[in-house]
Amino acid sequence: EVQLVESGGGLVQAGGSLNLSCTASGWTSEDYAIGWFRQTPGKEREGVSCISITDDTIYYADSVKGRFTISSDNAKTTAYLQMNSLKSEDTAVYYCGAVFAPWDPDNRPIATTLCSGLVTYWGQGTQVTVSS
Repeated sequence: EVQLVESGGGLVQAGGSLNLSCTASGWTSEDYAIGWFRQTPGKEREGVSCISITDDTIYYADSVKGRFTISSDNAKTTAYLQMNSLKSEDTAVYYCGAVFAPWDPDNRPIATTLCSGLVTYWGQGTQVTVSS
């Protein structure tokens, strides 16, 4: 069974940085994508940044481009989200999500497909609070 465990959330001042980690276990294939999503009360969960091991693609939401960086370790079992220049509007519960994806039926980059919401597995979430 696939499990995702997040860590690294917390409280930071605006302009500061945080690094989130998502460690995955139970993978049986290297054809997958993993990424970060966030949600605030009353709003839908949105894709922030995703990385695909299948086709080596990366997706960033416009709101975080240039500030956030997603990466994975050499073993491809841990995904990181380095968040710099944090703003109060980045405050949310951040969730790690993943999907087994050997291909995309519409031939889109798989990272984009994952971040659009095609998630099979979720982590438990970690709170990120940015104070202004």
